Amino acid sequence: MSHDSDRAQSGNGGWIGRSVPRVEDDRLLRGNGRYVDDIALPGAVEAAFLRSPHAHARIESVDVTAALAAPGVVAVWTGGDVADLPAMLNKEELRTPPGLAELLDPLVRMTPMPLLAREKVLYVGQPVAVVFAANRYLAEDALELVEVRYGPLPVLVDPEHALTEDATRLHEDLPDNTAVAVATRVGDPERAFAGAHAVVSERFEAHRYVASPIETRAISAQVDPYSGRLTVWSGTQTPHRLRDAIAHTLGLESARVHVIAADVGGGFGQKGILYVEELLIPHAARRLGRPVLWREDRNENLTASSHAREQIHRIELAADAEGRLVAVRDRITVNFGAYNMTGLVVPYNSLCHLLGPYRVPNVHIDVVGVLTNTAFATPYRGAGRPETVFAMERAMDRLAAELGIEPEELRARNLVRPDEMPYATGLVDRSGSPQSYDSGDFPELLRRAVAKADVEGVRARQREGARDGKHVGIGFAMYIEATGLGPFETARIDVAPSGRVRLAIGAPSQGQGHRTSMAQIAADAIGVPFDVIDVAGGDTEATPFGVGTIASRALVNAGNATHRAGRLVREKIVEAAARRLGVAAGGLDLNDGIVRAKEPGGPSISLAELAGKAPLPGIAEPTDGRHGTEISETVHFRPPGFAVASGAHAAVVEVDEHTGEIEILHYVVVHDAGNIVNPMIAEGQVTGGIAQGIGGALYEEMIYGPDGQPRTGTYMDYLVPTSSEIPDLDMDEIFTPSPMNDLGVKGLGEGGAIAPQAVLAGAVEDALRSLDVVVRRGPLSPSRVRALIRTAVGT
Repeated sequence: MSHDSDRAQSGNGGWIGRSVPRVEDDRLLRGNGRYVDDIALPGAVEAAFLRSPHAHARIESVDVTAALAAPGVVAVWTGGDVADLPAMLNKEELRTPPGLAELLDPLVRMTPMPLLAREKVLYVGQPVAVVFAANRYLAEDALELVEVRYGPLPVLVDPEHALTEDATRLHEDLPDNTAVAVATRVGDPERAFAGAHAVVSERFEAHRYVASPIETRAISAQVDPYSGRLTVWSGTQTPHRLRDAIAHTLGLESARVHVIAADVGGGFGQKGILYVEELLIPHAARRLGRPVLWREDRNENLTASSHAREQIHRIELAADAEGRLVAVRDRITVNFGAYNMTGLVVPYNSLCHLLGPYRVPNVHIDVVGVLTNTAFATPYRGAGRPETVFAMERAMDRLAAELGIEPEELRARNLVRPDEMPYATGLVDRSGSPQSYDSGDFPELLRRAVAKADVEGVRARQREGARDGKHVGIGFAMYIEATGLGPFETARIDVAPSGRVRLAIGAPSQGQGHRTSMAQIAADAIGVPFDVIDVAGGDTEATPFGVGTIASRALVNAGNATHRAGRLVREKIVEAAARRLGVAAGGLDLNDGIVRAKEPGGPSISLAELAGKAPLPGIAEPTDGRHGTEISETVHFRPPGFAVASGAHAAVVEVDEHTGEIEILHYVVVHDAGNIVNPMIAEGQVTGGIAQGIGGALYEEMIYGPDGQPRTGTYMDYLVPTSSEIPDLDMDEIFTPSPMNDLGVKGLGEGGAIAPQAVLAGAVEDALRSLDVVVRRGPLSPSRVRALIRTAVGT
């Protein structure tokens, strides 16, 4: 992917489209980051949580007497101590859009989670008690003195078994273990299947794994002794939602809670939801009258923070003799874990992204989310898309094999063409509106991926046969992603008397480079130098309203809010300068922070001379309330619909049939994210997503035993790839600007993570097709590859 310093597009100063080095990196690389754990609050106590060792059990008794007497202990709480607080619900994530409710009538069952378990526990790692002590070491020591008697109950780990009539109910107030259910139909799929030339039916599994950010979750809170306001520092991706949840739980006005998203060492969706710890720590700060800090250790992150990805797809494709799809059916089972945390978010993302870039006239998709005795599952980078793309792309490969058509050719015959845009799929999107692809050139994505992957070279190598038991194969995968999720995002721009510009946005950064890319947008919109703009994100005081950085939405929403606010500020600057200079606004230009008369030799004024100055004597100032000594604007951008990004991946692998090891020889990605603000940051985003996708494809898996015990709870057995496992990437991009927003941008943060599991599975299957291997799940570890070979050849 080229670093287009000449810009794909430009604004006033031409900052948009430049590979500007990230301004945040110098501070971070010098060790001057300010993470939650770096915030030293005098007199703070630290918290440690006692977590259930059982996957399903009744709590018969809890004795904290010995723990209270332990050195340094300030308090010990159990479920009874916080029984007066409401149970936790991720209300925003659980909300069903009215249009979706009206058209599809989905089932969404609420499962409020107690802040500390009182009657029973539903998964290993559920908080049962919390100790507050002078430091974490003393708190951990005291945890060992808390005595809990459990009465074990039957454990459910398999989501399909959890749906059977004789399965134990996790939540006794529910009739069964179904958390959500939704189905949709387009056309007449039964008739299409009955008349199809070819049908393939498969069962594919997306396995469970974990976001595993480099910085685990952390939260710190204190009450201002003068104002009584509660200040919370958190690694959250959604500070405004956290503020509102804390206020609701503690019975406070939102204005009495100030949430600051400090530097965040990765989020990937895991930090985008609400957790009980985030409610208990602020409550403790108020109740104990002291600052309180909690930070998660790695074992807690792997076993007690949210998990993701686990789905089962029973998918069928029907095609005519030319390989054109006539119908798709899929029954999707999603393992929600012990609680319904985010409702339809992941299941419905899987449903409405299943068809991908393909034209399918007849569709029947049925999705069910199931409760089991495992850690709760929530969105992780891609949020339902990697899972559904794995199923669809694997099914396309199986259909290609059935028809004797090359996989890339089968895909090409079924792609939606650019001249069909905007393309209506017949489905309903996540907002409840008819689903429409706003823009894209899917055939061009595939053409470039095929050309870069050198298919003919791979096939020639295959014809030579395996070398020393090493087989070469090639795989392809395509995807679409609806980005820019609403309902809105906020940007506020203030011009200081110094002439510097402060941009505050509601979307915090967890490494996306907002301080650079948003400054580029603002610089172009206003007409000021890039280096005079200071960007702040994730502070509920700076922007009272916001949603957060999730769902590939920050650039689309916060970026366009920034652009619009910048244009309004530019108008105010020019109008104020016109009054000061005695020149009509239409006769002025604003560039590089200087307002100049268009007439040669005319007057000029700098932003520093203009901003924040009192009205001059004898100059009439408007009294409409929009003009004054302050130059500022606030914009809430509301996207009219989704901006659809897309991509094509290709991978060439070598598989050693003796050891089961896989080597990625060539990895190609061609993506379309509309206009690109900063190509360098975009490349980094895609690279990071692919790295996490490769981790899920080849290494990472959260394994539970039948007793509900996690078996991969440390980095000794949960394998996360390092840089040495990630190959150099062969990148390319096309630009089809989105008509859904002023900047023509599309979300990019999740795209790289969507296709790696599918493309690598296809490549491995292609490499081993002489052995009749079919890949139906990952991760493709050496032992699993060897097992596939043994099963296929019957040895």
